[in-house]
Amino acid sequence: MTVYIILFRGVGGATQLPTKPLREALTAAGFHSVGTYINSGNAFLKTAMPRDKMLKTVAEICEDKFRFTKAIYAPSLAEWRKLVEQNPFPDAVKVPKFLHAAVLEAKPEPGRIEALRTCARDGERIEIVDKVAYLHTPHGFGTSKLAVKFDKGIGVGNTARNWNTVLKLLELAENASNS
Repeated sequence: MTVYIILFRGVGGATQLPTKPLREALTAAGFHSVGTYINSGNAFLKTAMPRDKMLKTVAEICEDKFRFTKAIYAPSLAEWRKLVEQNPFPDAVKVPKFLHAAVLEAKPEPGRIEALRTCARDGERIEIVDKVAYLHTPHGFGTSKLAVKFDKGIGVGNTARNWNTVLKLLELAENASNS
C-alpha cells in the first residue's frame, strides 16, 4: 500500500473542508490510516489504489459531501520525502514559517521563473526542483511581493505549504506508513 499526502487547494476563509467529516468519509470509502492536519486542506491516507483512481475517489467524495471542487494534489510519501530532501534553501529552515514548498501541476516555463525572480526583494528567493517551487520570504509570506505574484506568475496550478506544515505532514504520513 502507498501513503499519499492529500493537499486541497484554496482551503481557508470562505472555502472550508471540515476535518472530522472528511476523515470519516475517506475512511468509509475504504482508505486506511486516514488523518488530517489543521483545518487548511491537509490530509493523508494509505491505499492500494493507483493514484489516479484514489484522486478521483477523493474528489468525488469532496464534491458530493462538501461541495469542494478545487484542485487536489496527492504526492506519495516517497515524493514528499524527496521534496524535503531537495530543499535548495537549507539555511531557511531556521525560521520555517518563511519557507514554502509549492507542489506544481507541471514544470513551469523558465521565463516565468525569471520574471518572478525580478519581483523578489530583500533576500527573497525562488527555486524550482522537479515539480516543486521553493519560496523563501525572510520578511514574511503575507508581505512578500514575490509571494503575491507567485500564483499567477508561475503559470501552472499549484498549492503551497509552509515548512512547518511540510515537516508535520511528513511525520504524520511516516506514522501512517507504519500503521
